Amino acid sequence: MVRPAAKSKPTAVVEKKTTVAKTSGRKSTAAAVKVEVKKTTAPKRKAASAASEEDDFDSDSPASSEDEAEKPAAKKRKTAPTAKKAEGSMPLAARTAVASLPRAMYIGAHVSGAGGVQNSIINAAQIGANAFAVFLKSQRKWTSPPLAADAKSQFLSLSEQHNYDAAKFVLPHGSYLVNLAQADETKAAQAYDNFIDDLQRCEALGIGLYNFHPGSTGGDTMAAACGRIAAQLNRSHKATKSVVTLIENMCGSGNIVGSRFEELRDIIAAVDDKSRVGVCIDTCHAFAAGYDLRSPEAFSETMAEFDAIVGMQYLRAFHLNDSKAPFGSHRDLHANIGTGFLGLRAFHNIMNHEPFQNLPMVLETPIDEKGPDGKSVENKQIWADEIKLLEGLIGQNAKSEEFQAQELELQARGADERKKIQDQVDKKVGKDAKKGATGGVKKKAKAKDHECDHGDDSD
Repeated sequence: MVRPAAKSKPTAVVEKKTTVAKTSGRKSTAAAVKVEVKKTTAPKRKAASAASEEDDFDSDSPASSEDEAEKPAAKKRKTAPTAKKAEGSMPLAARTAVASLPRAMYIGAHVSGAGGVQNSIINAAQIGANAFAVFLKSQRKWTSPPLAADAKSQFLSLSEQHNYDAAKFVLPHGSYLVNLAQADETKAAQAYDNFIDDLQRCEALGIGLYNFHPGSTGGDTMAAACGRIAAQLNRSHKATKSVVTLIENMCGSGNIVGSRFEELRDIIAAVDDKSRVGVCIDTCHAFAAGYDLRSPEAFSETMAEFDAIVGMQYLRAFHLNDSKAPFGSHRDLHANIGTGFLGLRAFHNIMNHEPFQNLPMVLETPIDEKGPDGKSVENKQIWADEIKLLEGLIGQNAKSEEFQAQELELQARGADERKKIQDQVDKKVGKDAKKGATGGVKKKAKAKDHECDHGDDSD
C-alpha cells in the first residue's frame, strides 16, 4: 500500500551559497565552505496544475530495491537548498567530444530534474555527460500534473543548444510504484496510467527510449507475470507512436521479474511490435543475479548467453554500477566504479566492446558524502570523475602499469565496504545452513538489503 504524499505547508526557506569542494582526478581535496544564510517566507503552494507541475517535481535517487513495487515509497531525502539555479552551476568537468574517443561511447549519469525536467540538460552538461537519465515527474506519486508547456519548450531548446540527441542518449527512468505485472485489475489500471503518462511525456520531449523495472509476480507464476507485462506494453505501444520501452534486468530477489535472461526473452516474445521493445542491462543487477562480467572470458560468455537467449539487437542501453555485494548474492547494492566486487576490469571489458558503441551508458553510483556537520551531502564531482575514468578505459591496455595501479587503488578504497557486505552474506548463508534451508519460499527482502546507493539528486 502506497502512503499518500503529505500536503505541503508554508515553511521558512533557507538560502545558502556554498563553495564546492574541488577534486583532482578521483581524489577529493577538502575546501573551506562559507555559508550565508537568509530566511524568507516560502510562497503558498499552488494547486496541482500544468503551471505548478515543475514546482511539484520530486526528483530522487534511482532506488536500487527490487522490492519497490511491493513496499511504500521511500521518504523524501532532505538536501540543503541552494541559491543557484541549475543554469548557473559551474561545470565540474569538460564534456568530452565523443568523436575524439577511440570508440563512440556515450557516458553519463542519472541527474536531477528538480525544478523542471529542462534542468536535467544543465545538470548533465555540468558533469560532462554525453548521455543521461532522469525522472520525468515525481516517482513517489501515482498521478502528477501535466508536463508544463515552458518546461517542454526549454527542454527542446536546451537539448539543441547543448547538442544532446534526446532520441538516442536520454534515458528516462520509470516510477518504482509501477508494476506492469500486476494481476489486480484496479491496480493494473493505475500502473498503466502512470506508465503511459511517462511515454507521452517522452514523445512530447522528443525522447526515444524509456527504461522501466518489469515488476513483481505478486505470487503468481513467472509465465503469467511476463504475459501481463507484454500485454501492457502492447497496449501502451498502440497508444503512442515511437518511444522504445526498455526492460531493465533485475538482481533476483523475491518475486521480482527480470533477473534471468529467459524472463526478458519471454516478455519480448509476446510483444507485437518488436521495434518498440528492448533491454537495459544494469551491471550490478546482472552480477548479483549470477551473470559474470569480470574477466574477458566471463564477459564474453555472458554476452554470448544474452545474444543466444534474448538477442543482441534488443540491447539498447546500460546502467553502469559496481556492486557492494558479491557475485550471485541477489543483493542490489550499487558501488562506485572499480570499488566493488565487479572491479575495474569488468568496466574495461564493457568500454572496449565494439558492439556497445552508440548506446546510452548511465551511472547510478552513490555520490552521498558526510559533510563537516555529519549530515549527508551530494558531491556530483564523483560522477564527473567517474565519467572521465570510464572514458579513459576506452582503448587502454589492461595489462599496463597505469591500469593495474588504478585497479588496485580503487579496490583498496572499497575494501572495508566489501568486507562488511561479504560478512553479512556469509552470516546469512551460515544461518540458512543451520536451519536446513535448501530452497522453498524466499522471505521478503529487508529494506537494508536494497539500499539506495545511486545518490542522484534532490528536491
